[in-house]
Amino acid sequence: MSEAIRVPRQSVTGHRAWWVAAVTGTAIVVAGACSTLPGILQGPLRHDFGWSRGSIGWAVSVNMVLYGLTAPYAAALSDRFGVRRVVAAALLTVAAGAGLTTMATAAWQFTLLWGLLVGAGTGALSMTLGAAVTDRWFARHKGLVTGVLSAASVLGQMVFLPGLSWVIDHHGWRPALGTVTLAALAVVPLVVLVLRDHPADVGQRPYGGRVFAAKPAPVPGAARRTLTVLGEAGRTAPFWLLAGAFAVCGASTNGIMWSHFAPAAHDHGMPVTTASTLLAGIGVFNVAGTVASGWLTDRRDARRLLAVFFTLRGLLLLVLPLIMTATVRAPMLAFVVLFGLLDLATIPPAIALCRLHWGEDSAIVFGWTNAAHQLGAALAALLAGAARDAFGTYDPVWLALAAACAAAALLSLAVDHRPPR
Repeated sequence: MSEAIRVPRQSVTGHRAWWVAAVTGTAIVVAGACSTLPGILQGPLRHDFGWSRGSIGWAVSVNMVLYGLTAPYAAALSDRFGVRRVVAAALLTVAAGAGLTTMATAAWQFTLLWGLLVGAGTGALSMTLGAAVTDRWFARHKGLVTGVLSAASVLGQMVFLPGLSWVIDHHGWRPALGTVTLAALAVVPLVVLVLRDHPADVGQRPYGGRVFAAKPAPVPGAARRTLTVLGEAGRTAPFWLLAGAFAVCGASTNGIMWSHFAPAAHDHGMPVTTASTLLAGIGVFNVAGTVASGWLTDRRDARRLLAVFFTLRGLLLLVLPLIMTATVRAPMLAFVVLFGLLDLATIPPAIALCRLHWGEDSAIVFGWTNAAHQLGAALAALLAGAARDAFGTYDPVWLALAAACAAAALLSLAVDHRPPR
């Protein structure tokens, strides 16, 4: 138990929490840049090496699975070794994976380097990291800060994707990966200089908190604790309901949109650069949607928010095959705006439900929920590529995911809104 001592009210001007959140968000931005790269790498890789969409989808699936499995362990490792060390190591892993991928000449090498190394590194920089930092540094505005850090992942797509697409068109895919490598390395000094593990490290209390709390002692046995928390959460219905809903969430966002939207649009005659710009546009509105979702989560029933978000997302996926054309028209622009507002809006209410049911272990539980998210994303990335190879169109995939979103809305409503006794 950490001791708590009452201290006079602090001025919030320049509170270290905001600097920590900013650096955390910057690291998440770099990880987010990696999530959309496979979609614009498909064409160049198939052209250079003759790889099938299925083989590229397999590497992307491995990346997404590792992303999901790494997240809960990264949360526990942060309690053991500190957030700063874990984030710095993750960024170096991303840089190593992206840099070495430029030397890949076989599909298995792409799977090993992009799938394993980049997947593990970005998994440690997921929203599980954002949840852990928010829980430590903020007593007020948790939903809002969670929304901002959730948006950081898509901000990475918005900032990097158009530029990386241009680099690929004019200079090839290897310089694009080199850009991501340099970006990851550039953030490491910021992490070392600014990021701290706990407010007590700088003599402050959490932002909005009324008491000063001593820094908890390191928690040993990170791997054992991660599995123990999973075992305890796995005996409850809310965990499986959230995990099921988030598997659909991953399938209908990362799994299909960030990996297959550009190739699907290209099937309709749209240039890949234009499709990448549309994805970046989704990222622009994603920032607003996720921040708004965090604000709403502080004020509304998180279960109902999730149900509304999934329902609307399913409707958008249902109409997507009808509005894809070679040129960008008004219906596609409307899709970009609405899907962007909804894309990551599910994260703040999901984290709020984890906090409600699992308290101090909520970051680890959300990490496991995020693992289900990535498992769904991996299956969608793999099966969508195989479906395109088999049927010559992505239309059945959009329809299947729309139906899955309707099921996820029902699962969300079934989550108990009362904390356990």
